Amino acid sequence: MKRSASSRQWLQRHVNDPYVQRSKREGYRSRAAYKLIEIDQKDRLLAAGAVVVDLGSAPGGWTQVAVGKVGPRGRVIAIDLLAMPEVPGAVFLRGDFSTGAGLAAVEAALEGARVDLVLSDMAPNLSGIAITDQARAMALAELARDFALAHLKPDGAFLVKVFQGSGYDEFLRGLRQAFRKVVVRKPGASRGESAELYLLARSPKAP
Repeated sequence: MKRSASSRQWLQRHVNDPYVQRSKREGYRSRAAYKLIEIDQKDRLLAAGAVVVDLGSAPGGWTQVAVGKVGPRGRVIAIDLLAMPEVPGAVFLRGDFSTGAGLAAVEAALEGARVDLVLSDMAPNLSGIAITDQARAMALAELARDFALAHLKPDGAFLVKVFQGSGYDEFLRGLRQAFRKVVVRKPGASRGESAELYLLARSPKAP
């Protein structure tokens, strides 16, 4: 089937993207790996021996980065609706985190351990209806936040992808009420025209 002009333009941009080219050279599964690498270099999120939960992990770029940083003494638990090839050193759960079964699977894999870092790069399947897609994206961010608040250590951190639009300001205010420190990050690997931002929240306040 013949590709549309917009599809051809996207493909050309993707192929020529320096982060895509770099990911192929360095063995990362996606350009998104460099978003986490840059944020980690600035904010020092990942440490040897840490317990990390990666929500919305496929194709595994963030999982690869996390495993490399926490080392053999650490634990990385990843979950996604999509199949994901094994990342040595990580536990991958294929499931829907937004369901009770998905949440229970992650909690079972933790075996009661508290978490140092919750990562969420989750995004909904796009419908093309902006208001619907934004609402779904914010709902996923809220689920990830609630999990982080329930499972983080007192000095733990939560990094979540959000999109500027309806519900963003309210979500940011809520994070600032629930965590002692919240900052906004727009890593270089995040395309400039994209509305995506990353919110980094540290040290949940006592309920």
